[in-house]
Amino acid sequence: MKALKYIRIVLAAVVFLGFSALLLDGLAWVLDDPNLVRRWVGWMPKMQLLPAILALNVVVVLAILVVTALIGRLYCSVVCPLGILQDFFGWLGRKAFTYKKPLNGLRYGVLALFVVLMVLGSLGIANGIAVTIDPYSMFARMTTGFFASGLPLIVAIVTLVVIFVVSFFYGRLWCNTICPMGALLSLFSKHSLFGIRIDKEKCGGCHKCEKHCKANCIDVDGREVDRSRCVMCFNCLGHCKQGAISLSVRNARRDQSTQVDSSRRKFLAVTAAVGGATVLHAQEEKVASGLALVEDKAVPERKTPLKPAGAISLKNFESRCTACQLCVSKCPEHVLRPSTGLDGFMQPTMVFDQGFCRVACTRCSELCPSGAIQHIGKEEKTAISIGYAVVLKDNCIGCGLCARHCPASAIQMVDGIPAVNENKCIGCGKCEYYCPSTPTKAIFVEGREAHVTI
Repeated sequence: MKALKYIRIVLAAVVFLGFSALLLDGLAWVLDDPNLVRRWVGWMPKMQLLPAILALNVVVVLAILVVTALIGRLYCSVVCPLGILQDFFGWLGRKAFTYKKPLNGLRYGVLALFVVLMVLGSLGIANGIAVTIDPYSMFARMTTGFFASGLPLIVAIVTLVVIFVVSFFYGRLWCNTICPMGALLSLFSKHSLFGIRIDKEKCGGCHKCEKHCKANCIDVDGREVDRSRCVMCFNCLGHCKQGAISLSVRNARRDQSTQVDSSRRKFLAVTAAVGGATVLHAQEEKVASGLALVEDKAVPERKTPLKPAGAISLKNFESRCTACQLCVSKCPEHVLRPSTGLDGFMQPTMVFDQGFCRVACTRCSELCPSGAIQHIGKEEKTAISIGYAVVLKDNCIGCGLCARHCPASAIQMVDGIPAVNENKCIGCGKCEYYCPSTPTKAIFVEGREAHVTI
């Protein structure tokens, strides 16, 4: 039985190192192939629960639920990178744990609030707030944030400090009180087919198993294990000299009750709410044809944020994006940046001060695990307009660089001033990047609420 613990540790180490390598482009420079790590472990983010739900990846979601219904929350110990990191911090703490009563009001209250915020996010209200506590997204933001500056670095430091302190002193308290994915899975793991069980006749009450339970879910005095909180780490196995604790099949007749159906209904209702929020259709934007208007004012902030080709619409993107920063860390031109606004907090937006979106690059669409950016081909991308250029006449010096660099031939010089054909503009930002006007650009790209095919 004790071997299960070491098998779990090996699998968790592989997953953790794979995630870290993917987020940080580890080994790419050693192997002289920047895409090698992505080919090996690029599938890992798509195995995460919330991205799979948002992407409507039925196969992955059902696989996670079936495994949880069979053997409990093994996902939390082997698949979730933040859970694995917590185990490491808890191991550094090396304290003896004791049984704690479940804080069901808190964890299911957080879950209910999470669902409400996800639904509001799909309606364009409070976008991106809920996913700040999604475990996969927290780990990804923290990992990539340490190699950034400004807000991403601050978020990374705060996240690391909070997770370290909680895990070091309290083990898996975060997973069983705050994590919404943990609360979701607890509704299934509570009645899992296999689980940790205490043999009441053999148990001598030594509390050794309880002291090794980082989830604080083993109640030796009551001779019970709270399976809703157990993360199947198997740390308790092998410590009982009487062999009173083991991984075994539950007594189906004894445990079968209406509570099972009730818990399943709760889970399906919550999942349906989250999933339903992702399939709300965005209204199509009516795009005027002809030449873009020439503005006579200073460069404003974009009224509509720019989202990568494949996002379909602003509403689709914001309702599905988990702000994991995977696309940000892999953007070769550093065009994608985390947003600092409350709406879409930390979700990527496009900025053209360091580069532009190359027409042949589809890396973000290949990596996105949640469906916020749908996978598109290079030829398909050339026909998608994510925005349109707007000219500020008073700032223009008539150099014509924007017209010469436009890959879609959407800009023509008319009387020394660029004129933009919105029917051709794809919103790549190349014109904005090359515009030499100072202190403000003479041309910038305005985003579209809904992307259009040109």
